[in-house]
Amino acid sequence: MQRSETAPKRWWLLVALGFFAFMTNLDGSIVNIAVPIMAKDLKVPASQMEWTVSLYLIVLSALLLPFGKLGDRIGKQRIFKWGTGTFVLGSLMAGINLGFNFLMLARMIQALGGAMTLANTYGIVTSTFALAERGRTMGVVSTFVALGGVAGPSLGGLILAHFSWPMIFLINVPIGLIALGVSLWSMNNGIPQRGTYDGWGMILQATAIASGFWGLNLAQQSGFDDPVVLSTLALAVVALIAFIVFEQRQQAPLLPLRIFRVRIFTLGVVTVFFIFMVQFFSTVLMPFYLEDARGLTPGTAGTLLSLYPLMMVFFAPFGGWLADKWNVPAVALLGSIFIAVGSLIGATLKLNAPLTIYIISTLLVGIGSGLFQSPIGDVVMSVVPKNQLGIAGSFNALARNLGMVSGTAVATTVLFGTMSQLAGSRVTNYPTAHPEFFISGLQVAMIVAAVLAILGAIAIGLTIKPWQAHEKN
Repeated sequence: MQRSETAPKRWWLLVALGFFAFMTNLDGSIVNIAVPIMAKDLKVPASQMEWTVSLYLIVLSALLLPFGKLGDRIGKQRIFKWGTGTFVLGSLMAGINLGFNFLMLARMIQALGGAMTLANTYGIVTSTFALAERGRTMGVVSTFVALGGVAGPSLGGLILAHFSWPMIFLINVPIGLIALGVSLWSMNNGIPQRGTYDGWGMILQATAIASGFWGLNLAQQSGFDDPVVLSTLALAVVALIAFIVFEQRQQAPLLPLRIFRVRIFTLGVVTVFFIFMVQFFSTVLMPFYLEDARGLTPGTAGTLLSLYPLMMVFFAPFGGWLADKWNVPAVALLGSIFIAVGSLIGATLKLNAPLTIYIISTLLVGIGSGLFQSPIGDVVMSVVPKNQLGIAGSFNALARNLGMVSGTAVATTVLFGTMSQLAGSRVTNYPTAHPEFFISGLQVAMIVAAVLAILGAIAIGLTIKPWQAHEKN
């Protein structure tokens, strides 16, 4: 797709990108709420059914870089269209109840399609829209990306209240087919480029990501001192080091490490990692606070939890508009500061605190997340060479996924670690007899979230002067 393409097609293209960004991120979290129901229906242990979540995230994350590189080679739009069809097929298969093993296969196919689309989404936006429009267009896509990550539990609960569990997958099919049709109509395939493909680099990075994610997943159940967890994380570290060494010796590496010499890009993806970690602190912890600690009904809790995504929906377009009018990284910095302040207010929550404290905290985090989404995509994608847009976009998506998984792991580790220390024994569930333990754990976790948000703010703040120089050039 070239920028000479007609305006209506460009904006319809944006619709297709947004729909699939939402669905592929949504399917990483929507299954969580259905796990108990699915385990009972398929007659497998709930711990085994958790693979429906973990396997999707592992496969998706492991394939982002390869498909980003392939998008640079044979066309980002071409890979995106293949991915839409693959994701729809996987969703249809997952919605056909043929047993646990068939569901696992379907989830892998979904993840395959999701990786193909997410790896090339930001690259397509950057190559299609002019600089003056990019803040707004990044805002649209980034809103769908973020909403997909946080809307899973609430949307999944709504679907399960009226339908059986296969519907959480089947709902993707009609929406996906419409988006696929729009993609076929609005996108060209691009011009293939010559070059080799880094097979060993793909294997090493996939090993590092898969073992790292699996190690973090096991650590939430067994603790970080478990030998299996330590072995799995050690394998991730070894594979990562081997990947870095190997890539430096390749003529056409999977991940050109020289891209990290671009200071703005490197600081931008670091910021993405930290901020998405913080966002998932609230996503993981606040349902416990509202339903278990405060005793609110699921309906009331769901209404309060919806304030977060609603603020994101409202303020992300505003953040994109503001980025077009103002200094782009400065808008992302403003969003990071809102998130840090909201997290600090969340650290003051108590068992009988006025709900206005929770509301103010959530509003600030939601507003900050909305302001942050669009400019950070522009920051990361606008400073890399055109022939590396696919790999830059896929690494940005990988940093986001790593942030989400790490945020979940760190939030639960801090929460249960604090409660265990106070209880004098290992705590793995909400301490019904001692809610004050949970409040203490929540407060410590939200302080950690604020620190992470501040680190993200510092990283993006360091890009402001280099960005000004970049704009002049």
